[in-house]
Amino acid sequence: MEVKVFGVVGAGQMGNGIAQVAAEAGMNVIMRDIKDEFVQRGLDTIKKNFERAVSKGKMSDDQMKTVLSRIKGTTDIGDFKNADFVVEAAVEREDLKLQIFKELDQITKSDVILASNTSSISITKIASATKRAERVIGMHFMNPVPVMKLVEIIRGLATTDETYKVTKALSEKMGKTCAEAQDFPGFIANRILLPMLNEAIYCLYEGVGTPESIDTVMKLGMNHPMGPLALADLIGLDTCLAIMNVLHQGLGDSKYRPCPLLKKYVDAGYLGKKVGRGFYNYN
Repeated sequence: MEVKVFGVVGAGQMGNGIAQVAAEAGMNVIMRDIKDEFVQRGLDTIKKNFERAVSKGKMSDDQMKTVLSRIKGTTDIGDFKNADFVVEAAVEREDLKLQIFKELDQITKSDVILASNTSSISITKIASATKRAERVIGMHFMNPVPVMKLVEIIRGLATTDETYKVTKALSEKMGKTCAEAQDFPGFIANRILLPMLNEAIYCLYEGVGTPESIDTVMKLGMNHPMGPLALADLIGLDTCLAIMNVLHQGLGDSKYRPCPLLKKYVDAGYLGKKVGRGFYNYN
């Protein structure tokens, strides 16, 4: 199966990154969001990334123009009617994803694979919103998408081998390395990562250390490229809380209980780097 037209639902942090690597891989990309301003912001981010690459000599100006010409921004979900493959990269809310997949199922061709970039929600549950559960799969990119090499691929209960093979080949075409995970809450990546971030937040909550001390210990003591609190800010504290809630509810173990401080920050609107304030101030 050849994918010529690649659809992305969501023009935010993950969506525009997925659109960028798909366009770089030679596909025509349709990137959709609910408001023109969100679409334009996503297109501007992609252009800035390419301009940075041009300034560093990693691509020519002509190459940048060619790749950008492959990306179309839209607010009309109906534009996916000609897509060969669609990835959903909306916010981490089960109700929203179910609604999106229901609409995509009605709009896209019946043989089109529908993938979700969800970082924790059941692919089997998402697939239940469609009449093509065998063609629904998890395609979890890492942030930032243009830099990180991993795609975590998750099969739902009904996902076929053919759907998996097409998704894996497409990921590799975009320069990614694939790891297969089973359909459990948080899969592999966030089953391991988020409890660590949550524990770092507990250390701050209980006064064990300052944000700087906690992050310095993990960077210099454990050789992590980024401290856990800075990483939580980058991911988005609302997303971190959503994933911890999925882990806590889905696995039923108190060790996945979200830290009260994480809840408080989200209630206050301190969502991390994307809003200029999280555990650190970015303004």
